[in-house]
Amino acid sequence: MNRMRATAAVLATAGVLTAAQLGLAGAASAATRTSTGTGCPIDIVYPSRFYIDSHGWVTGGGLYFGLKSKTTKSFKYVTFTVTDQKNLRFGKAKPTGGRITHNTSTSVSVYTGTFKGKASLGMRIPTHLLNTRSYALKFTLHGSGWNCAVNQGTWGN
Repeated sequence: MNRMRATAAVLATAGVLTAAQLGLAGAASAATRTSTGTGCPIDIVYPSRFYIDSHGWVTGGGLYFGLKSKTTKSFKYVTFTVTDQKNLRFGKAKPTGGRITHNTSTSVSVYTGTFKGKASLGMRIPTHLLNTRSYALKFTLHGSGWNCAVNQGTWGN
């Protein structure tokens, strides 16, 4: 009789652990609303799906946000900023095609003096989601030689 109870307890515990482990890592997706003006020669690159670990950190080194040029023309003094609006915290960002000029827990900026045509500029940001069901950030873009709005919209869920 005691052996049966012990076996049942072990199986029940294993079942609880398996269910808990399945709930630890989850997938998330995000929608974006961008407001690039007419004649804006760039596309914003952002993740549509990503995975989070049991502590709310995005796996795979974090989220990648960037700019991709649609033209061969060069632009000067380009700064792309990602700012938390709701329930996100950032770690130390790594740049792509430029350098990080501002990095706090709620805002990250990447800069390049010359953004050459057909190039990309961006950053991979280790990101912690404080609430995995409700999060948002906004994009800001500064530069010269184009007709782009400063406010490039939002991303999130």
